[in-house]
Amino acid sequence: MTSSIKISPSILSCNFSKLGEEIKSLEKAGADLIHIDVMDGHFVPNITIGPEVIKKIRPLTKVPFDVHLMISPVDNFIEDFANAGSDIITIHPEATKDLKKSIELIKKFDKKVGISLNPNSEISLVEPYLNDIDLILVMSVNPGFAGQKFKPEVLKKLEKIKKIIVSKNLKIDLEIDGGISFQNSIDAKNAGANILVSGSTIFNENNGDLKKNIGLLRTN
Repeated sequence: MTSSIKISPSILSCNFSKLGEEIKSLEKAGADLIHIDVMDGHFVPNITIGPEVIKKIRPLTKVPFDVHLMISPVDNFIEDFANAGSDIITIHPEATKDLKKSIELIKKFDKKVGISLNPNSEISLVEPYLNDIDLILVMSVNPGFAGQKFKPEVLKKLEKIKKIIVSKNLKIDLEIDGGISFQNSIDAKNAGANILVSGSTIFNENNGDLKKNIGLLRTN
């Protein structure tokens, strides 16, 4: 696992009326990844975007698309999101009847595999599949809406997962998403996260200075 910190801005907080411009601005500002939250109004209580939108914005940047599928049943949509231009496809164990099959389906399309754990999801849900995945996304809010308050209790989960990754000498990125600020990002990094997802902080702090906010989250 890389020791450097990567920043994955969440477009959930961007101005959707100028989505293309926002994507290009994030690349210029030094984003390592672009985090795309996909919600279906069923698995989580909100609806966002589908594969057609991803397909339209894919040619606008070379920055990898970090696509978080909060949809169920997720297997029905993996192919569409893979073909739309996703680079990492992250799914929830609770959104599939057969997690191993879902992981294999993502790999079939030569995409990196991420597994997301909600604040109340047990680490045991992902442990049997550690040799088959590239990323674990720990949610520090209940998924569904942007702008929620960070849950500090998930830091212990991060620490436990980090210890497991190190003890098994695995190359798995550890990502955190939900209410990430300049203050709690320090705690998240200390707990083992090497990818920070942030929406509100990147787009709203310091008068929306994307480059400054990305830099502060990375080096703070």
